[in-house]
Amino acid sequence: MLHQISFFLVVMMSTFSLAAQSEFEQIEETLNHYLYGTSYNDLERIDSAFYKDATLYLTGRDGFRVYTPKEYAAFFSGREKGVFNGREGQILEISIEKDIAGAKAEIIIPSLNRRYIDWFILKKIEGRWLIISKTATFYPLNSDE
Repeated sequence: MLHQISFFLVVMMSTFSLAAQSEFEQIEETLNHYLYGTSYNDLERIDSAFYKDATLYLTGRDGFRVYTPKEYAAFFSGREKGVFNGREGQILEISIEKDIAGAKAEIIIPSLNRRYIDWFILKKIEGRWLIISKTATFYPLNSDE
């Protein structure tokens, strides 16, 4: 009886671990669509990472503004799709709570001497993890901040 209970617990823990890993991998996939799309001017990949009504809170040349995913993706239009544009991105953190997640990414753009930190809020919607909100800040490269 003890062996059956132990076996059951191991199976349940393994199943839970696989499910959590699967959610993590799905979130990574969404974030990688964003990172790849913004590094290789792929508007469809950028758009696929976002919920259609997502909000992006960004500060640019014109000050603070709220953007839609389509407006944000348009920043990368006019550039050749599939050609690396100098943005080097990596995921730094992912935190999951049931059907919501938070994530942090770093984007390095050497030509602008900038290191961006992007924060994302994701939600599992109809079985897919999508970015529902994003904000960012930047530092000069080699900054101690």
